[in-house]
Amino acid sequence: MFDPFIAPSGTLLGLLQRGRGDGTLHALAAPRPEALAALNHCVVSDPRHDWQVENRSLYYARLYLDLDGGIEEIERHLADPDDHIDTDDSRTGLALSVLGHLASYGRDDALALLRRYATTGANWTWALDELALRDDDAGLRSLALPVLARFPATDQGAADLAAAVRDSFEPRPWRLWADDPREAVGARVRAAGEQGSFDRWQRQMRPGGPRPGWSVQAVFDWAQQALERGSELHVPAARCLTAVAGPDDLPQIVEAARSGPEGARCAALHYLAETGEPVVLDLIEAAAVSPSRTVAHTAIAAFERMTGEAAVERARRWAHRPDALGASAAGVLACRGTAQDAPQVLGALREAVRGDGPDAPRLWTLVDGAGRLGIACAAPVLRHVYRETSSSHLRGRAARALAATDPSFATGFAVECLWDCEETTREVAALHAETGDIRVAERLRRLAADPAEEAEVQTAVRSRIGPDTSAV
Repeated sequence: MFDPFIAPSGTLLGLLQRGRGDGTLHALAAPRPEALAALNHCVVSDPRHDWQVENRSLYYARLYLDLDGGIEEIERHLADPDDHIDTDDSRTGLALSVLGHLASYGRDDALALLRRYATTGANWTWALDELALRDDDAGLRSLALPVLARFPATDQGAADLAAAVRDSFEPRPWRLWADDPREAVGARVRAAGEQGSFDRWQRQMRPGGPRPGWSVQAVFDWAQQALERGSELHVPAARCLTAVAGPDDLPQIVEAARSGPEGARCAALHYLAETGEPVVLDLIEAAAVSPSRTVAHTAIAAFERMTGEAAVERARRWAHRPDALGASAAGVLACRGTAQDAPQVLGALREAVRGDGPDAPRLWTLVDGAGRLGIACAAPVLRHVYRETSSSHLRGRAARALAATDPSFATGFAVECLWDCEETTREVAALHAETGDIRVAERLRRLAADPAEEAEVQTAVRSRIGPDTSAV
């Protein structure tokens, strides 16, 4: 899947693609056709860089309800011939999730479209999972024959059906169908369920692949062979070393970390970092400039896993380096440093934004660190990250950091965060938004009454609107 095109943050489309609360507020103030066009574009062209962890579906479903929007564009998207050509979940998953939320709000048209797609669409398992959460028993029972018709009465069809039953995310439909008295439904689903259970048992009993021998050298050989096959098993190999290595093996492990083959060197670095051997920091510093990218990356990853004070002290020395180890050291200070490290964390934060933009991967720990250390002068940079990043998770982290560093957060970004796509961001907003704003009071009441809202958000809301809270 190609990275999606994200419109500028100052446009309605850009706000909605990012899932920002201001996107909803601007859409409600914009001409309705323009707002619906932007909303439909987001739903049928998923704007998320990581669709498996970023939330948008409830955010978009709520906006459909607020705009009284139809689902014709979603229906056209699901019925497109590409549906059976591009079968990746990312093409239709967002649209199906939006339909699921709309169905939970009582939209019968969304429920009917989910049922139709479950019988004809390529991503039918996703639609069935949405229906498992929202449809009644009668509606699910009506889908038994059309769904089972996807699996021909052949050995391969039986195997595919068993896999579908075994791997289903929501088992409710299959349990209903297993109780169906019809031979073509109940007996077939029960047999598939039994086969799926047997397959799972076989997988658990079957060895998972090559395993290392019971010696330090055997573990090193196993790690090297895995690397040559294209698998990086440095961390599992380090765990194996923990089981087999004794005090007499330390010189061999140190030598492997200094100059061994790539696989052995990476395993040894992780092992020494986990055990906290003092020599490992010098070995990491040498490995971080290795011409082998695998060794260099592993050395940095091993350093980031260290939690002792010695690692923090070394990070203070390395944070000024203009390379990957210096960036990693700044991240360690952001996570585990103290107030004395605030200038270095702030400098790294500014440099990351200036050099790599508001979506730089290293910003996650630096933003958290700015909030943890309470770096007040980081607020302008954090506000920039909040506005511009296309990652709703990073924006949520920026919001939490602003809550700790920016006195204007409660009357500024916290208000729009009440409409944000991420529940953790809405939770932060519920705890901090200034209730003197009439929009805040009304939004808090609505979130408290919305059955689709996450429990953590509602807990935060109720802490602000309880019987002793006269402001709301």
